[in-house]
Amino acid sequence: MKKTPIWFPTYRANSIFEIPVSFYAEHGIKVILSDLDNTLDDYRIQTPSQMTLELVKTLKEAGIDFYIASNNTSKRVTLYGKSLGIRVFSGLMKPLSGPLKKLIKEEGFKKEEVVLIGDQVLTDVKAGNKAGIMTILTEPISKGDIIWTRFNRILEKKKRKKILSENYNLIGR
Repeated sequence: MKKTPIWFPTYRANSIFEIPVSFYAEHGIKVILSDLDNTLDDYRIQTPSQMTLELVKTLKEAGIDFYIASNNTSKRVTLYGKSLGIRVFSGLMKPLSGPLKKLIKEEGFKKEEVVLIGDQVLTDVKAGNKAGIMTILTEPISKGDIIWTRFNRILEKKKRKKILSENYNLIGR
């Protein structure tokens, strides 16, 4: 039996905004750890879009806890999270799974109830898979990226193409 590569997401979606709330309930998800840059908003946007505000409100009403789990600086992530009224976790050093595993343990989250959603194969998906939680890969919201993310996009291009070519576990509208 062929082993699934560590960089393959559990599911994929075109956008975090296209994932129905019912999907989380069907899969027993109670905690969403979402990447920020190019998953929720363009990395140049300092405050949440109306779509992000509505998403978080809808998830809260459904009893799902929503957090930002980012590699970005504390200042950026904290400002953005404060505007949403949610807790954030910054500087996670994804693709390393240690900080993510520690966060899950310290917060008392059950791994089977947690999903990590992000737009990068080599950071978000790899870290979530190594931490033993469900992962959802989204398409980047914008073409703009900071320099090291542009480098990652080059490295992950073939992997993303393989994931997309297999129409792998697509969810959403």
